[in-house]
Amino acid sequence: MKKSMLKNTGLASLAMFSLMSSASLTAAELLNSSYDISRELFAALNPEFEKQWAQENPQEPLTIKQSHAGSSKQALAILQGLKADVVTFNQVTDVQILHDKGQLIPADWQARLPNNSSPYYSTMAFLVRKGNPKGIKTWDDLARSDVKLVFPNPKTSGNGRYTYLAAWGAFNQENGKDSPKTREQMQQFLKNVEVFDTGGRGATTSFIERGLGDVLISFESEVNNIRSQYGESDYEVIVPPVDILAEFPVTWVDKNVQKNGTEKAAKAYLNYLYSPEAQNIITRFNYRVNDKQVMAENKSKFPATQLFTVESQFGNWTNVMNEHFSTGGEFDQLMEQGRR
Repeated sequence: MKKSMLKNTGLASLAMFSLMSSASLTAAELLNSSYDISRELFAALNPEFEKQWAQENPQEPLTIKQSHAGSSKQALAILQGLKADVVTFNQVTDVQILHDKGQLIPADWQARLPNNSSPYYSTMAFLVRKGNPKGIKTWDDLARSDVKLVFPNPKTSGNGRYTYLAAWGAFNQENGKDSPKTREQMQQFLKNVEVFDTGGRGATTSFIERGLGDVLISFESEVNNIRSQYGESDYEVIVPPVDILAEFPVTWVDKNVQKNGTEKAAKAYLNYLYSPEAQNIITRFNYRVNDKQVMAENKSKFPATQLFTVESQFGNWTNVMNEHFSTGGEFDQLMEQGRR
């Protein structure tokens, strides 16, 4: 009887130890809040990072979770309580607002990782239907009265803001800064928009599945991915000769990672995006990267274009948001004028 009791006690202790060990190795979760059209990119990156993390930290299992929407909506969700550990956005201002409105990150967040905390970049491109029936080549062509456009709303989407700024900057380079002709072209450009969706994925649905518009404007990465998905023989990609440099800023959200106990994993995850392995994966999804060797190996994928920065054309992002996208700003004025 005594032997049996000892045996049962031993089994109970073993079971308890097993439960405690299991609990201690329960996978932590890292939430990446990202822009609307990055689903496929991070679906490829996350498993590779998880494998690397498991090899280096076998006692700290980790699972990456994703949240996707227009980057401005994602930033607002975080300010309203979404406990994202990291953000991977397509707009500097949507990261900056986490400091300005919520004090969730420090003012110098862009100095914490290379290339202004942007592990990859892109530019804007046009997706047209087979044969390019409207003969679209440049931003000027998109301001013709016979062309219908689809791109996301600049008020809700970083994708849309970059589209608007790329057009304005290209017109400026042609006309000279502050030329009345630039505003005329922008007015027609916006008047040509057939539908403003809230995010890039919605704009894709409008163009591909609903058949709206002659041209879908999105990041070069996205239009190439769309063409691959929906049929390379049915669509063509045009990268205009003058275009904008679109940064994709990332950061860990300090207040959230401290609460969640995920600071180590969050920093490792974002640093991984700069590794040659990750940079190669990123180019597979048609993003441009800062790793010179990786870019040299993928040179044929990326047409030459003259890239200008937001700062060179508009001063800085604070000016951009105040002058162009605030209530009653340039965007609102141009939209109102186009309705007359």
